[in-house]
Amino acid sequence: MDGTVYKITPGGNLTTLYSFCASAGCPDGSEPQSILIHAANENFYGTTFSGGKNGVGTVFEVNADGTLVVLHSFNRTSGANPIEAGLLEDTDGNLYGNTAAGGTGNLGTLFSLSLGFAPFVTTQTSSGQVGATTIILGNGLSGSTSVTFGGVRAAFTVNQTGTAITATVPMGATTGTVTVVTPSATLISIKPFTVTP
Repeated sequence: MDGTVYKITPGGNLTTLYSFCASAGCPDGSEPQSILIHAANENFYGTTFSGGKNGVGTVFEVNADGTLVVLHSFNRTSGANPIEAGLLEDTDGNLYGNTAAGGTGNLGTLFSLSLGFAPFVTTQTSSGQVGATTIILGNGLSGSTSVTFGGVRAAFTVNQTGTAITATVPMGATTGTVTVVTPSATLISIKPFTVTP
């Protein structure tokens, strides 16, 4: 009834990695209702609807071995009862989510959680042929001086808001990370872009 984190193979073999409410009062959380996200650091993040230090839910991190760490226990002021939508990891490196209750008027909150992850870029599509156009999403992209696919420079344009780049997969590109050099940082995709034949 308190919920679990599990993994399952394509063949149907299920392994329980963590069982919630491992001790009295459920300080680790109870009733996870949202999907897990697989973040840039290779760990998984999610929320519980209840439990935690204040009984109204948590944000947690769990690794592939089943070690769970509570990152935040909601306290009604910060929100209460995170809902099924789950967490999102933005290209600024922060996690974002919402709660069903708590906050001013007890009508729910939108929240962000900073874990110190570096900003990154992501492509709208995970693959494309040489010559194909793809959109690269990120933050602070205005003034970018270079875009590479697997180390090969690409032609590109930055949109007016500085949150997207339109790039052409260059000749000679191979499957690998997409790198964008901005005036203030070098941003690397957390997933490889596959160059298809």
